[in-house]
Amino acid sequence: MIVITAPTSRIGSRLLDTLLNEAPAHGEELRVIVRDPAKLPDAVRARVDVVTGSHDDPEVIDRAFAGADAVFWLAPPDPRAPSLDAAYSGFTRAAAKAFTAHAVGHVVGVSALGRGTPVASRAGHVTASLAMDDLIASTGVAYRALANPTFMDNLLRQVASIRDDGVFTDTVSADRSAPAAAARDIAAAAAGLLLDRSWTGTGEVPVLGPEDLSANDMARIMTDVLRRPVRYERQSLDDFRAQLTGHGFGDALVEGYVDMMRAKDNGLDDGVQRTPQTASPTTFRTWCEKVLEPAVRVQA
Repeated sequence: MIVITAPTSRIGSRLLDTLLNEAPAHGEELRVIVRDPAKLPDAVRARVDVVTGSHDDPEVIDRAFAGADAVFWLAPPDPRAPSLDAAYSGFTRAAAKAFTAHAVGHVVGVSALGRGTPVASRAGHVTASLAMDDLIASTGVAYRALANPTFMDNLLRQVASIRDDGVFTDTVSADRSAPAAAARDIAAAAAGLLLDRSWTGTGEVPVLGPEDLSANDMARIMTDVLRRPVRYERQSLDDFRAQLTGHGFGDALVEGYVDMMRAKDNGLDDGVQRTPQTASPTTFRTWCEKVLEPAVRVQA
Protein backbone atom coordinates (compact mmCIF):
# COMPACT_ATOMS: atom_id res chain seq x y z
CA MET A 1 0.00 0.00 0.00
CA ILE A 2 1.35 3.40 -1.06
CA VAL A 3 -0.11 6.50 0.61
CA ILE A 4 -0.04 9.76 -1.35
CA THR A 5 -0.44 13.08 0.45
CA ALA A 6 -1.40 16.30 -1.38
CA PRO A 7 -2.78 14.34 -4.38
CA THR A 8 -4.30 17.45 -5.96
CA SER A 9 -1.05 19.48 -5.87
CA ARG A 10 1.05 19.95 -9.01
CA ILE A 11 3.50 17.25 -8.02
CA GLY A 12 1.03 15.02 -6.18
CA SER A 13 -1.48 14.94 -9.04
CA ARG A 14 1.20 13.96 -11.55
CA LEU A 15 2.50 11.32 -9.18
CA LEU A 16 -0.99 9.91 -8.70
CA ASP A 17 -1.52 9.70 -12.47
CA THR A 18 1.77 7.84 -12.87
CA LEU A 19 1.05 5.41 -10.05
CA LEU A 20 -2.46 4.69 -11.33
CA ASN A 21 -0.83 3.52 -14.55
CA GLU A 22 2.13 1.68 -13.06
CA ALA A 23 1.19 0.46 -9.58
CA PRO A 24 -1.07 -2.43 -10.68
CA ALA A 25 1.82 -4.09 -12.48
CA HIS A 26 3.75 -3.97 -9.19
CA GLY A 27 0.84 -5.33 -7.16
CA GLU A 28 0.51 -2.04 -5.30
CA GLU A 29 -2.68 -0.55 -3.89
CA LEU A 30 -3.01 3.23 -3.56
CA ARG A 31 -4.47 5.39 -0.82
CA VAL A 32 -4.73 9.18 -0.82
CA ILE A 33 -5.23 11.74 1.93
CA VAL A 34 -7.26 14.70 0.66
CA ARG A 35 -9.22 17.46 2.35
CA ASP A 36 -11.88 17.57 -0.37
CA PRO A 37 -12.41 14.29 -2.27
CA ALA A 38 -14.57 16.15 -4.80
CA LYS A 39 -11.37 17.67 -6.21
CA LEU A 40 -10.35 14.20 -7.40
CA PRO A 41 -11.84 13.05 -10.72
CA ASP A 42 -14.54 10.38 -10.38
CA ALA A 43 -12.38 7.88 -12.26
CA VAL A 44 -9.56 8.41 -9.78
CA ARG A 45 -11.77 8.09 -6.69
CA ALA A 46 -13.00 4.76 -8.02
CA ARG A 47 -9.47 3.36 -8.12
CA VAL A 48 -7.95 4.55 -4.83
CA ASP A 49 -8.76 4.32 -1.16
CA VAL A 50 -9.64 7.84 -0.01
CA VAL A 51 -9.00 9.13 3.51
CA THR A 52 -10.62 12.52 4.01
CA GLY A 53 -8.90 15.16 6.09
CA SER A 54 -5.62 16.98 6.59
CA HIS A 55 -2.40 15.02 6.84
CA ASP A 56 -1.30 16.92 9.93
CA ASP A 57 -4.24 15.45 11.87
CA PRO A 58 -3.13 12.49 14.02
CA GLU A 59 -6.45 10.67 13.61
CA VAL A 60 -6.38 11.08 9.83
CA ILE A 61 -2.77 9.92 9.71
CA ASP A 62 -3.53 6.85 11.83
CA ARG A 63 -6.30 5.82 9.46
CA ALA A 64 -4.21 6.50 6.38
CA PHE A 65 -1.01 4.77 7.52
CA ALA A 66 -2.68 1.57 8.71
CA GLY A 67 -1.19 -1.18 6.56
CA ALA A 68 0.93 1.28 4.56
CA ASP A 69 4.28 0.19 3.15
CA ALA A 70 5.33 3.54 1.68
CA VAL A 71 4.31 7.21 1.91
CA PHE A 72 4.76 10.19 -0.38
CA TRP A 73 5.08 13.22 1.89
CA LEU A 74 4.48 16.83 0.88
CA ALA A 75 3.90 19.59 3.43
CA PRO A 76 1.40 21.91 1.70
CA PRO A 77 1.89 25.68 1.67
CA ASP A 78 -0.01 27.42 4.46
CA PRO A 79 -0.06 31.22 4.16
CA ARG A 80 -1.44 31.49 7.68
CA ALA A 81 1.12 29.30 9.47
CA PRO A 82 2.45 31.13 12.54
CA SER A 83 6.06 30.14 11.84
CA LEU A 84 8.21 28.25 9.37
CA ASP A 85 8.72 25.50 11.92
CA ALA A 86 4.95 25.11 12.20
CA ALA A 87 4.59 25.02 8.40
CA TYR A 88 7.11 22.21 7.94
CA SER A 89 8.24 20.25 11.01
CA GLY A 90 5.14 21.13 13.00
CA PHE A 91 2.89 19.94 10.20
CA THR A 92 4.92 16.71 9.96
CA ARG A 93 5.22 15.74 13.64
CA ALA A 94 2.07 13.61 13.78
CA ALA A 95 3.18 11.73 10.66
CA ALA A 96 6.68 11.22 12.05
CA LYS A 97 5.22 9.48 15.09
CA ALA A 98 2.90 7.44 12.90
CA PHE A 99 5.72 6.22 10.63
CA THR A 100 7.08 4.38 13.64
CA ALA A 101 3.74 3.35 15.15
CA HIS A 102 2.55 1.80 11.87
CA ALA A 103 5.96 0.43 10.82
CA VAL A 104 5.94 2.32 7.54
CA GLY A 105 8.98 1.10 5.64
CA HIS A 106 9.75 3.88 3.15
CA VAL A 107 8.99 7.59 2.84
CA VAL A 108 9.69 9.89 -0.11
CA GLY A 109 9.40 13.62 0.61
CA VAL A 110 9.44 16.83 -1.38
CA SER A 111 12.27 19.05 -0.18
CA ALA A 112 14.90 21.42 -1.56
CA LEU A 113 18.49 21.83 -2.61
CA GLY A 114 20.89 23.63 -0.34
CA ARG A 115 22.09 21.22 2.33
CA GLY A 116 25.75 21.85 3.07
CA THR A 117 25.92 25.25 1.34
CA PRO A 118 27.11 28.31 3.29
CA VAL A 119 23.67 29.92 3.07
CA ALA A 120 21.57 26.87 4.03
CA SER A 121 21.04 28.04 7.60
CA ARG A 122 19.66 31.39 6.42
CA ALA A 123 17.44 30.25 3.57
CA GLY A 124 13.98 30.63 5.05
CA HIS A 125 11.61 28.00 3.68
CA VAL A 126 14.50 25.84 2.49
CA THR A 127 16.07 25.84 5.95
CA ALA A 128 12.72 24.78 7.41
CA SER A 129 12.29 22.09 4.76
CA LEU A 130 15.71 20.62 5.53
CA ALA A 131 14.79 20.55 9.23
CA MET A 132 11.64 18.63 8.28
CA ASP A 133 13.83 16.11 6.45
CA ASP A 134 15.91 15.67 9.60
CA LEU A 135 12.76 15.08 11.64
CA ILE A 136 11.56 12.35 9.27
CA ALA A 137 15.01 10.75 9.10
CA SER A 138 15.21 10.68 12.91
CA THR A 139 12.30 8.21 13.04
CA GLY A 140 14.45 5.46 11.52
CA VAL A 141 12.27 5.08 8.42
CA ALA A 142 14.04 4.66 5.09
CA TYR A 143 13.78 8.18 3.69
CA ARG A 144 14.62 9.92 0.43
CA ALA A 145 14.25 13.69 0.21
CA LEU A 146 13.70 14.93 -3.33
CA ALA A 147 16.11 17.88 -3.34
CA ASN A 148 14.61 20.33 -5.81
CA PRO A 149 15.63 23.69 -7.23
CA THR A 150 13.07 26.27 -8.36
CA PHE A 151 10.11 24.70 -10.16
CA MET A 152 9.57 25.65 -13.80
CA ASP A 153 5.85 25.35 -13.04
CA ASN A 154 6.01 28.38 -10.73
CA LEU A 155 5.88 30.48 -13.90
CA LEU A 156 2.25 29.42 -14.34
CA ARG A 157 1.42 31.96 -11.64
CA GLN A 158 2.49 34.65 -14.13
CA VAL A 159 0.64 33.44 -17.22
CA ALA A 160 -1.46 36.62 -17.43
CA SER A 161 1.58 38.90 -17.23
CA ILE A 162 3.49 36.83 -19.77
CA ARG A 163 0.52 36.79 -22.14
CA ASP A 164 -0.64 40.40 -21.78
CA ASP A 165 2.57 42.30 -21.06
CA GLY A 166 5.35 39.98 -22.22
CA VAL A 167 6.93 40.18 -18.75
CA PHE A 168 7.87 37.75 -16.00
CA THR A 169 9.50 38.66 -12.72
CA ASP A 170 11.71 37.14 -10.06
CA THR A 171 14.19 38.49 -7.52
CA VAL A 172 17.40 36.82 -8.77
CA SER A 173 20.05 38.40 -10.96
CA ALA A 174 19.10 38.31 -14.63
CA ASP A 175 22.32 36.59 -15.67
CA ARG A 176 22.65 34.09 -12.78
CA SER A 177 22.43 30.57 -14.18
CA ALA A 178 20.80 27.97 -11.96
CA PRO A 179 18.98 24.64 -12.23
CA ALA A 180 15.20 24.41 -12.58
CA ALA A 181 13.02 21.31 -12.58
CA ALA A 182 9.63 20.42 -14.04
CA ALA A 183 6.98 19.14 -11.63
CA ARG A 184 6.43 16.08 -13.79
CA ASP A 185 10.10 15.09 -13.45
CA ILE A 186 9.90 15.44 -9.67
CA ALA A 187 6.79 13.26 -9.70
CA ALA A 188 8.56 10.70 -11.89
CA ALA A 189 11.47 10.53 -9.46
CA ALA A 190 9.04 9.99 -6.60
CA ALA A 191 7.20 7.25 -8.48
CA GLY A 192 10.42 5.39 -9.19
CA LEU A 193 11.40 5.41 -5.53
CA LEU A 194 7.95 4.39 -4.31
CA LEU A 195 7.63 1.47 -6.73
CA ASP A 196 11.17 0.13 -6.31
CA ARG A 197 11.82 0.15 -2.58
CA SER A 198 15.11 -1.70 -2.63
CA TRP A 199 16.82 1.35 -1.10
CA THR A 200 17.57 1.71 2.59
CA GLY A 201 18.77 4.39 5.00
CA THR A 202 18.33 8.11 4.43
CA GLY A 203 19.55 10.49 1.78
CA GLU A 204 18.74 13.06 -0.87
CA VAL A 205 17.76 12.56 -4.50
CA PRO A 206 18.50 15.78 -6.41
CA VAL A 207 16.26 16.59 -9.37
CA LEU A 208 18.22 19.22 -11.29
CA GLY A 209 16.73 19.37 -14.76
CA PRO A 210 19.06 18.94 -17.76
CA GLU A 211 20.64 22.42 -17.82
CA ASP A 212 21.35 25.59 -15.89
CA LEU A 213 19.61 28.67 -17.24
CA SER A 214 19.48 32.34 -16.31
CA ALA A 215 16.31 34.43 -16.30
CA ASN A 216 17.52 36.04 -19.51
CA ASP A 217 17.94 32.58 -21.06
CA MET A 218 14.39 31.72 -20.05
CA ALA A 219 13.09 34.95 -21.57
CA ARG A 220 14.72 34.11 -24.90
CA ILE A 221 13.26 30.60 -24.89
CA MET A 222 9.78 31.85 -23.98
CA THR A 223 10.01 34.46 -26.74
CA ASP A 224 10.85 31.75 -29.24
CA VAL A 225 8.21 29.25 -28.13
CA LEU A 226 5.37 31.74 -27.61
CA ARG A 227 6.28 33.69 -30.77
CA ARG A 228 5.96 36.99 -28.93
CA PRO A 229 8.51 39.10 -27.05
CA VAL A 230 9.01 38.12 -23.41
CA ARG A 231 11.43 39.91 -21.11
CA TYR A 232 12.59 39.49 -17.53
CA GLU A 233 12.17 42.21 -14.94
CA ARG A 234 14.03 41.84 -11.67
CA GLN A 235 11.88 42.55 -8.63
CA SER A 236 13.43 44.00 -5.50
CA LEU A 237 13.16 42.01 -2.31
CA ASP A 238 11.21 44.90 -0.76
CA ASP A 239 8.65 44.79 -3.58
CA PHE A 240 8.53 40.99 -3.32
CA ARG A 241 7.86 41.30 0.43
CA ALA A 242 5.07 43.81 -0.17
CA GLN A 243 3.50 41.60 -2.84
CA LEU A 244 3.39 38.57 -0.55
CA THR A 245 1.98 40.64 2.30
CA GLY A 246 -0.71 41.92 -0.04
CA HIS A 247 -1.67 38.34 -0.86
CA GLY A 248 -2.33 37.64 2.81
CA PHE A 249 0.82 35.75 3.82
CA GLY A 250 1.80 36.03 7.47
CA ASP A 251 4.97 37.84 8.48
CA ALA A 252 6.96 34.70 9.28
CA LEU A 253 6.23 33.11 5.91
CA VAL A 254 6.88 36.36 4.04
CA GLU A 255 10.31 36.73 5.61
CA GLY A 256 10.95 33.05 4.92
CA TYR A 257 10.33 33.58 1.21
CA VAL A 258 12.48 36.71 1.18
CA ASP A 259 15.34 34.87 2.91
CA MET A 260 14.98 31.95 0.50
CA MET A 261 15.16 34.16 -2.58
CA ARG A 262 18.14 36.06 -1.19
CA ALA A 263 19.88 32.72 -0.57
CA LYS A 264 19.10 31.51 -4.11
CA ASP A 265 20.78 34.60 -5.50
CA ASN A 266 23.78 33.77 -3.29
CA GLY A 267 24.25 30.23 -4.55
CA LEU A 268 21.78 28.11 -2.57
CA ASP A 269 21.07 25.83 -5.55
CA ASP A 270 24.68 25.55 -6.75
CA GLY A 271 25.94 22.86 -4.39
CA VAL A 272 25.08 19.68 -6.33
CA GLN A 273 26.85 18.61 -9.50
CA ARG A 274 24.69 17.57 -12.43
CA THR A 275 25.33 13.95 -13.38
CA PRO A 276 23.26 11.35 -15.25
CA GLN A 277 21.83 10.43 -11.84
CA THR A 278 20.91 13.97 -10.74
CA ALA A 279 19.75 15.36 -14.09
CA SER A 280 16.09 15.11 -15.04
CA PRO A 281 14.93 15.04 -18.66
CA THR A 282 12.53 17.94 -19.27
CA THR A 283 14.24 20.96 -20.79
CA PHE A 284 12.82 24.41 -20.22
CA ARG A 285 12.01 24.64 -23.93
CA THR A 286 10.04 21.40 -23.77
CA TRP A 287 8.24 22.58 -20.63
CA CYS A 288 7.31 25.82 -22.40
CA GLU A 289 5.98 23.88 -25.39
CA LYS A 290 4.05 21.30 -23.36
CA VAL A 291 2.87 23.35 -20.37
CA LEU A 292 3.33 27.12 -20.65
CA GLU A 293 2.22 27.66 -24.25
CA PRO A 294 -1.05 25.72 -23.79
CA ALA A 295 -1.73 27.65 -20.57
CA VAL A 296 -1.19 30.96 -22.36
CA ARG A 297 -3.44 29.82 -25.21
CA VAL A 298 -6.24 28.73 -22.87
CA GLN A 299 -6.25 32.06 -21.06
CA ALA A 300 -6.10 34.11 -24.27
